[in-house]
Amino acid sequence: MEAFLVSTGVVALGEMGDKTQLLAMLLAARFRRPLPIIAGILVATLANHALAGAVGAWVSAQLGPDVLRWIVGLSFLAVAAWMLVPDKVDDAAVAGTPRFGVFGTTVLAFFIAEMGDKTQIATVALAARYSAEFVAVVAGTTLGMMLANVPAVYLGDRIARRISMTLVHGIAAAIFAVLGVLTLLNVGHML
Repeated sequence: MEAFLVSTGVVALGEMGDKTQLLAMLLAARFRRPLPIIAGILVATLANHALAGAVGAWVSAQLGPDVLRWIVGLSFLAVAAWMLVPDKVDDAAVAGTPRFGVFGTTVLAFFIAEMGDKTQIATVALAARYSAEFVAVVAGTTLGMMLANVPAVYLGDRIARRISMTLVHGIAAAIFAVLGVLTLLNVGHML
């Protein structure tokens, strides 16, 4: 249960103001069809985070516990620093006529936008950290993405104007930093 809850929390916070959340807002503004957008986000996230989780589990199986602890701990610290850099989304990502419809456009745009993104890297680190709980990590990171992006699809600009993204990024960075330090110190046998 810890893997699921930690994964959900850190990705939900980490996704606030992220380029994929901005992409969700752009898609919602352009297409005004929330259900296929939300379904596309879910499918893209499941595919992307399952891939990232598999990489994390593989890394965990290949490395010894001490090397893994350092890699995961330093990865959490790197994501913490990365959280402090604001994301932007390229308007060209949703420009033009959708060749694959609203759902297909959303799946492709989200899958590509999430490649190498901080939440994907966090998913790899979480899957390596909780290597025996692959499904819990992927389910948690996917739920975290949905918790951040579904409201963005429905409420878009109203949310962005009322929530300080700097504060949200700061909180998320602090959580990743604490996870990194605790992992490096081997607190709770790789908490």
